[in-house]
Amino acid sequence: MRLGGGRESGNVEDRRGRRVGGGGIAIGGGLGGVVLVVLALLFGVDPNVILSGMDPAPQSQSQTRQGAPAQDEGARFVRRVLAETEDVWTPLFAEHGRRYQAPTLVLFSGAVQSACGVAQATVGPFYCPGDSQVYIDLDFLADLQRRLGAPGDFAAAYVIAHEVGHHVQNQLGLLGRARPGDNAMLVRVELQADCLAGLWARRAHDARQILEEGDIEEGLAAAAAVGDDRLQRRGGGQVVPESFTHGTSAQRVRWFRTGLQNGTLESCDTFGARQL
Repeated sequence: MRLGGGRESGNVEDRRGRRVGGGGIAIGGGLGGVVLVVLALLFGVDPNVILSGMDPAPQSQSQTRQGAPAQDEGARFVRRVLAETEDVWTPLFAEHGRRYQAPTLVLFSGAVQSACGVAQATVGPFYCPGDSQVYIDLDFLADLQRRLGAPGDFAAAYVIAHEVGHHVQNQLGLLGRARPGDNAMLVRVELQADCLAGLWARRAHDARQILEEGDIEEGLAAAAAVGDDRLQRRGGGQVVPESFTHGTSAQRVRWFRTGLQNGTLESCDTFGARQL
């Protein structure tokens, strides 16, 4: 990706180095975290169990801060990608007579406290509508990319854009359609976030030529790698379509490509689509 000369977003909060008490995965309470845990199935975690109404874990009193926000390459990459999402969604919302309120992206290590509870890094990147924040552990994301065979900077950017896509859904009032237990609707929510990630990439490239040769393939590979069917096979279990919450690899690739090719909100209407 060509991000070297781009601006860096000021909406990144670096919490790496903080210690968070409470333990366990407690992403719940209301809508908190509904199907926004991208890779939970890879680790044998059923999102419907995570989101079954557990009370958010209390704020730990043992948090500590170790040093100033880092200026490492990973943090700068995140700030630049987030800036690109802001530079796409702000004018696009304006085109539709709306005001885009950019999310804060929180970098953390190991575990983090959110308005949706305490989350361990092993649940993967996620978006919490309770505080309108995206949460990412960069070390875990890099390891996950290696394990899934989906490396590359644009693959990482796709993950960020997907979670920001959930924020866009939240801003548009679409997340209210998602309910724990309604897997068919959860799949449509996730596939729309994939489409919105593709829409972002198309518009960012049209405006600033951010994509390089091979980037599209990296994004498509990442989308395919996190399909429910592929994750269930990797977990050694049977493929159970009734349990899908994110869509198959083919569906995720199809909707990411749809957003990439069309670049419009209208093309990302997974709720009205007869075939996913």
